[in-house]
Amino acid sequence: MDFASNRRLFIQSLTAAISSATSITGHSAKIARNEQCCDIRSAAAAFYRSQPEQPHPSNGDERLFPDGIASFSKALPHNSQGEPLPGSYRRLVKALDNGSFRDLESVLLGGTMKLDNPLAQNAFELEGPDSHQLGMAVPPSFSSAEQAGEMVELYWQAITRDIPFSEWKSNETIAEATGDLTVREDFRGPKIGGRVTAQTLFRIAAPGVLDGPYISQFLLQPVPYGSLPMDQRYRVAAPGRNFGVLYKDWLALQNGLMTMEEIEYERTPRHLVTQRGLTGFVHRDYTFQAFLCAALILLQFGPAALSDTNPYKRSRTQVGFATFGEPQIIDCIARAANASLKAAWFQKWLVHRRIRPEEFAFRVQETSAGRARYPLSGDLAKSAAVGVIQSSTGGLLLPLAYPDGCPVHPSYPAGHAVIAGACSTMLKAFFNEEFEIPGAVTSDADGADLTPCQEALTVAGELNKLASNIAMARNAAGVHWRSDSVEGIRLGEAAALGLLRDIAATGSEPFEGFQVTTFDGRKVTVRAPSPTRGA
Repeated sequence: MDFASNRRLFIQSLTAAISSATSITGHSAKIARNEQCCDIRSAAAAFYRSQPEQPHPSNGDERLFPDGIASFSKALPHNSQGEPLPGSYRRLVKALDNGSFRDLESVLLGGTMKLDNPLAQNAFELEGPDSHQLGMAVPPSFSSAEQAGEMVELYWQAITRDIPFSEWKSNETIAEATGDLTVREDFRGPKIGGRVTAQTLFRIAAPGVLDGPYISQFLLQPVPYGSLPMDQRYRVAAPGRNFGVLYKDWLALQNGLMTMEEIEYERTPRHLVTQRGLTGFVHRDYTFQAFLCAALILLQFGPAALSDTNPYKRSRTQVGFATFGEPQIIDCIARAANASLKAAWFQKWLVHRRIRPEEFAFRVQETSAGRARYPLSGDLAKSAAVGVIQSSTGGLLLPLAYPDGCPVHPSYPAGHAVIAGACSTMLKAFFNEEFEIPGAVTSDADGADLTPCQEALTVAGELNKLASNIAMARNAAGVHWRSDSVEGIRLGEAAALGLLRDIAATGSEPFEGFQVTTFDGRKVTVRAPSPTRGA
């Protein structure tokens, strides 16, 4: 059964349940307030019902390689070549397509790791667009030059994990990385004058992201966490330690078995000044942590930092609170985070099932050593990164920042990126995008102290940069691809814009809509659907 048919069965069952409940508990007495609520809900429902169904094409890897050698298979049982055992991947796909808890319970696993919430693919979202109504671009295919370019970038992120951002412009290894990525056949990271530079390296292309220091102000400035001021110094992993580069450890992870290795941490907390520091942040953060901190930082700046569309910004007698104030802003961040995850999990488990970088790297190693003949782009072998990794580790497995490697769910899109796109969009809607952040800072090379930053940095630019930092940090850890991050941010943005559309319908203030500058630079105004009685 395909996922569209399965979805229709879910909808029919839900409709029957609602009809049954109404016949038992409903009553004929109606008041004006109930009618208003019904009109708002009906308008939203009618709007989303009127939207065309989204196609959800995949990159075709699963059709070309039905046994899963080009798809996500972590936690299934694997043979010594790191390929899922015959039939195990097809059994997983069948259970996912059926969408049955019972069928998924029958999937054969190879170790103690469990599949990460595959049934979230079918969870309904009744505020904003449903997860199945949001589309995505097709990710790069297994054999493409684009995927090769993304793999080269991941090798360089692993190689440069411990180089302080403040030293990038003068560091020889960074220069080698930028030169190598510039000449890749199909590398789609941002460039200046056709070249990857120290200022564009490991960033996404969005307004403000290439301006100023690599790290966003929202990961550096102190956070006014109620009456507890929080200094943003974090526990940072000791440099030089990587995981998953030994075959036995790699195969154990693919079979769903934890290795005995652990991260060793430095004794002194530090500001985030290297990619390794960022990878640690996104290893143990809760879903919207970075964006809650950003909201608290912005709220301390008072009304001047609020969006000009906020109806209370210039009110003579009133301030916002449950609407257009701190409680709603904080609530919307959390709401956007979880709604966007539902959209991501649908794409991950039911559409793409994209291979993780740690799985792909083994295919690179075996092909390079002549032990297998996977159809990889020839552009990979031309990269200088391949030689650097080979000489430092003795193979081409991707050095990972985490002993557990990637999570047990497919790669595309990245969950952190989707949340980043959704939460930063929410914050851009509630705050003045052009507001310059007071007291801008940067960190010294060892992360001990902050020093003033002379560049003017805006809310929109630093929120976009925060999204870039959070998303690309997962790539720096070796668990995601560039396109997972870029397209994940776009998916999260789309989910948040839909939520804002419905939220705009619920207040009674004079309000012309939320104004947001998207990640591709478009300025959009988000208004509620018009209420239509009886729709």
